[in-house]
Amino acid sequence: MTVPQTLPTAGSAPHPRAVLFDAYGTLFDVYSVAELAEQLFPGQGQGLSVLWRDKQIEYTRLVTTSNHGAHYQPFSALTRAALICALKKITARPGESRSASQFLIDFEPQIERLLAQYQHLDAFPENLGVLQQLKQRGIVIGILSNGDAAMLQAAVHAAGFDGLLDHVISVDPIRTYKTDPAAYALGEQATGLKATEIVFVSSNGWDALGATWYGYQTLWINRYHLPFEELGTQPHRIGGDLRAVLEFFPS
Repeated sequence: MTVPQTLPTAGSAPHPRAVLFDAYGTLFDVYSVAELAEQLFPGQGQGLSVLWRDKQIEYTRLVTTSNHGAHYQPFSALTRAALICALKKITARPGESRSASQFLIDFEPQIERLLAQYQHLDAFPENLGVLQQLKQRGIVIGILSNGDAAMLQAAVHAAGFDGLLDHVISVDPIRTYKTDPAAYALGEQATGLKATEIVFVSSNGWDALGATWYGYQTLWINRYHLPFEELGTQPHRIGGDLRAVLEFFPS
């Protein structure tokens, strides 16, 4: 069992030597699929993108916490399942009954187009420049994500991040998802550094909280001016976009 490290107190954290980014929602805009979704399902694109994302995260928690992980599926499989569930909800009509097989026949083209788009999510506009600056400063850079390896490599390539990342770490080999401490431990194992020497960056409040509890120095990217989680712990820093990570690594 992986034991979370003690959170460093203010002023006691060592100067960080590496930064690990969450991928989906932090480097890659998961809601950028809304444009295509709107074309396919007029008037429901934004709602579909939100429901899809919420169901995707819900599924990672279900398979992590139920029956000791016996129901684990890779992130790509959960992403597909979450999309199908979301589509069933937005296309349901009172009194209409459609079998699972008929649903897939009816909506397979839209499902495949949306899943293909998920491999090419938009990167937030400042991200490439931030990664380039970190690289120039000699900082170890990586991704620590729920995504499986093929999904992450496709997203990294589509965003033009090739050659900028020292590590692209997927939780898939250990068959569990964040916020399981074993998932966060992969960052230490890959870099050879202690969590207190690593900045973990996420735009997902639950992820920033889990990483803080584990022992990372944390940055929550709060693009949408939301309140943080109400569980008594705050991230070490909060920023409006990815440029805030550069404050950890002054040039």
